[in-house]
Amino acid sequence: MLEEVRINALGVIEDAVLELSPGFTVVTGETGAGKTMVVTGLGLMFGGRADPARVRPGSDRATVEGRLRIDPAGRVAVQVTEAGGELDDDGATLIVSRSVSAEGRSRAYAGGHSVPVSLLTYLADDLVAVHGQADQQQLLRPGRQRESLDRFAGPALAAVAADYHRAYQWHRDVRSELEELTGRARERAQEGEDLRRGLAEIERLEPVAGEDVELRAEEERLANADELHTAASTAHDALLGDPSSGSYDLPDAVSLLATATQALEAAAAHDAVLGGLAARLSEAAYLISDIGAELASYVESVEADPARLAAVQQRRADLTRLIRSYGTAGATADGEGGDVAAVLAWAGQAAGRLGELDGDDDRITGLAADAERLGAAVAGLAGQLTTLRKEAAARFASEVTAELAVLAMPHASLTVAVTPQEEFGPHGADEVEIRLAAHPGAPALPLAKGASGGELSRVMLAIEVVFAGADPVPTFVFDEVDAGVGGKAAVEIGRRLARLARLAQVIVVTHLPQVAAFADTHLVVEKAGDGSVTRSGVTRLDDSGRVTELSRMLAGLEDSEFGRAHAGELLTAAAAERAAAAEHRAG
Repeated sequence: MLEEVRINALGVIEDAVLELSPGFTVVTGETGAGKTMVVTGLGLMFGGRADPARVRPGSDRATVEGRLRIDPAGRVAVQVTEAGGELDDDGATLIVSRSVSAEGRSRAYAGGHSVPVSLLTYLADDLVAVHGQADQQQLLRPGRQRESLDRFAGPALAAVAADYHRAYQWHRDVRSELEELTGRARERAQEGEDLRRGLAEIERLEPVAGEDVELRAEEERLANADELHTAASTAHDALLGDPSSGSYDLPDAVSLLATATQALEAAAAHDAVLGGLAARLSEAAYLISDIGAELASYVESVEADPARLAAVQQRRADLTRLIRSYGTAGATADGEGGDVAAVLAWAGQAAGRLGELDGDDDRITGLAADAERLGAAVAGLAGQLTTLRKEAAARFASEVTAELAVLAMPHASLTVAVTPQEEFGPHGADEVEIRLAAHPGAPALPLAKGASGGELSRVMLAIEVVFAGADPVPTFVFDEVDAGVGGKAAVEIGRRLARLARLAQVIVVTHLPQVAAFADTHLVVEKAGDGSVTRSGVTRLDDSGRVTELSRMLAGLEDSEFGRAHAGELLTAAAAERAAAAEHRAG
């Protein structure tokens, strides 16, 4: 809801502040006083076209700033926060502003943060509906017409719409998965072939974890068998001697240790230290003897085996190929960096993935069946939506046409075309369009083409009154809603505006006293002596001031006794009707 609007350097308005209230607020003033600039300013503030010609001569830029009360948890608050703006300290007040320079440059702000002008347009969808000749009508858009008709239709349609939306979403998800699976059929087939080939190769070679490490060590031994044999033999002979040489003159380690041990033991009786050293030499002799024995066994085991070496090298080559193809990504060209364990891990994963791919055919069959079943459900629910919308459209058209008859458009008729489309969308398959035939025999045309500027405002008023809360916008602004009418029709317009104001904030620019009399709040716009509207030029009238202003609007004279009497009658009658309506609502 709008609480305050400040307009600076826009048209004849030099600097003016409008303090707005809930309910029905009317703005009046003499012709040319600038009251229409109020509507122009609101349109600019909510993303309308920035016309530099509207900037007041002598000023650098025109600015419009508004303070609004919004739902802290609503969509508007979320959009502002996402754009970087903030609500005021109370958490429910939003400051929105728009400026246009004399050169045509435009800037927009929301919540104290610079934002794209388009954001103000999006915010307007949830904040205000401006009905006037030069303004974009929110309800003229097919999407808003469909939304409002659905709300008008009531809970029966809402329940079907909820079922439809769930089925539509489910159907779309199933179709998306089905299309992905069928669209990737060739890729899946190739992937399955690659996996089977890899698994077959691994199964043929039957690698064992750790085998690659053992084979590497065995190849190293076999490739250097002669060197290993010579080294072990030389070491053995040095430790234990070589009996095959037939010579016992060459000393060996064990013999030398035995000689040293005997020498120490012979003198150990004279000094215990030598006895200890003799014992340690004896232990060393036993240890060397054991090593010599092991070396003898090793010498017997080490022999050149070209056939085994070739077999080991071939096995290693096979494993290296597996590691390069299916081991870790870090393996080098010769397999280094990967291992057989990684190959076996790949095989496990590949077997699982192959099972998934083999199951895709069954999945595709199941998804196709689901898609068919859900498609039928979507079509059926869409048909129910169409039926309910057509019923609501007929009821709505009849009520609006009746409203138009008392708004000085007795020959106009309104229809709502509900046209099913081939494609299903999130809200069904219907295109909803409100159409108007201005007189008998005239074709039913879309609202923007079927009514003149003044008629359009009255048509929109009739529509908004019939919707009576179906349109969630909290503020309605009407300009020229009373163009070309007077007398009884003007009174009916006032009544209907007052009725709409029971559900939302209504701001109306009017020149008809019959309309102004029904307002809860009356603002008058007056020019200063130099032809401009300043801050003091927008006045909120008390009861006495309203009589004076209505008298001027009725008779053209503020002090006309006849005019003042008539004004008093209008105010009394309007107040009585508002009181009766309030009592009726309370009862």
